[in-house]
Amino acid sequence: MQRRPAFAAVALGLSAACAYPPLHLWPLGLAALAGFVWLLHTAPTWRSALWRGWWFGWAHLTLANNWIATAFTHQAKMPEVLGWAAVPLLCIYLALYPALAALAAHLVARRQPLWAFGFVLAGAWIVTEWLRGWVFTGYPWPPLGLILLGSWDTPGLARLLPWMGTYALSGVAVLLGCGVLVAITRRRATDLIVPLVPLAAIMLVPVTPSTDSELRFTLVQPYLPQSEINDPSKFEEHFARIAALTNPGRDVSRIVLWPESAIPDYLEDGYPERFYQQMTVGADPEFARKRIGGIIGPQSTLLSGVVNLNIGTREDGSLGAVSARNSVIALNGEGEIEHQYAKAHLVPYGEYLPMRTILEPLGLSRLVAGAIDYEPGPGPRTLDLGVHGKAGIQICYEIVFSGAVADKADRPDYIFNPSNDGWFGTWGPPQHLAQARMRALEEGLPVLRSTTTGISAVIDANGIVRGSIARGKADKLEGFVPPAHAPTLFARLGHWLTLGWALVLIALGIAVPRVLALTRARG
Repeated sequence: MQRRPAFAAVALGLSAACAYPPLHLWPLGLAALAGFVWLLHTAPTWRSALWRGWWFGWAHLTLANNWIATAFTHQAKMPEVLGWAAVPLLCIYLALYPALAALAAHLVARRQPLWAFGFVLAGAWIVTEWLRGWVFTGYPWPPLGLILLGSWDTPGLARLLPWMGTYALSGVAVLLGCGVLVAITRRRATDLIVPLVPLAAIMLVPVTPSTDSELRFTLVQPYLPQSEINDPSKFEEHFARIAALTNPGRDVSRIVLWPESAIPDYLEDGYPERFYQQMTVGADPEFARKRIGGIIGPQSTLLSGVVNLNIGTREDGSLGAVSARNSVIALNGEGEIEHQYAKAHLVPYGEYLPMRTILEPLGLSRLVAGAIDYEPGPGPRTLDLGVHGKAGIQICYEIVFSGAVADKADRPDYIFNPSNDGWFGTWGPPQHLAQARMRALEEGLPVLRSTTTGISAVIDANGIVRGSIARGKADKLEGFVPPAHAPTLFARLGHWLTLGWALVLIALGIAVPRVLALTRARG
């Protein structure tokens, strides 16, 4: 590997990405991390360490994010092949964060023993992954700690999330890779096998799910293919499918959960008449709301994704839509909108075009239909639904942002995560679900995911998938919402806890070797 370090770093990065869903080859991922730690520890110069970290990160994140390229196949304004260029181009930037972690470890601990170097690298990785989660609006998909999440009926080592948080768990993954390397360098099979046995047990042994609450739910996955979702000729067919799956219950008190993109009609009052002319039920938002209320029943509350408009004076002086909001409404059985939530963390190029005045003349546009940008909401909010509990809302990829999914001042009973995963190919949906499981564990809150095409799921506060609907199916889940836990340490401290763990690991990597050296000198 030393003869061709860039090639070795790329190979190790690709191997590490295979540890994520849908492959979930976590033993291969740990082996790749072991090779990566060795490659960095033996780097002769800081430039070499920087580039080895960059090549590893570029390959690792390019493969893990291959689902982004699929989004380009669902729009007509830009060539599909651009998607396969967009992913590696995006990862040129994203790879800067692993490169900075590698550089920091080299500068601080290049002369330290291998195990101490691993501690410093783990701490540096935590800091740089935290930075990747918010710099330039952030893009944390996927965190390295995701490889330690177990199968659907066990949290694996992600059971540490309530006390550490996602980015600190990524540091644990680096430490485990370093531990594998240390065991290999000792050249004794027992040094490698003995610690891997309990690790395998933690990753594989199922966990008994918690009991249920008394809050009943109906969660719908209607199967709205991305090729049909903006086709007006399909709107009524889609609505009929959703209505049938909702299974009207006149005497049932429940929350009904529909996905993002479920309702094509405008339900708010006050828009110019021409917008309502496009609706499936005629130009009457009140009738549209009451039709939905009649489907869910008088004792129920619907949470569903909708698109709302912001009406104002446009540049040409006319009255029209100046921006939109990707929203969730809470609609009661009388067809009245009780609450609304607007998505705060918007997708660049999907829901808005960054630097529009520069990029639009170059021919770039959003990947979804529409000429106006979406406007971000204020951030995590809790909707008090009375007998139907307190709902935290996270729309689509908002759920991947660790520490930013629940209102700490008004803690919800559960998180509703409506999504349209039809854009995301085969790798995106299982990774999206896995990250929703990590939020459930971190916050100690159940997460209910309703998606257009799958994977929809009910996740309890232990990160266990209590029920799911596979991709490509129209179906529903019914039952009782799993209960929330008391606020976890991470829910209380947020990323102060993350940075605290980073400092502890870096301090151990620096201080312990010095203490051991002084002890030997005095002995």
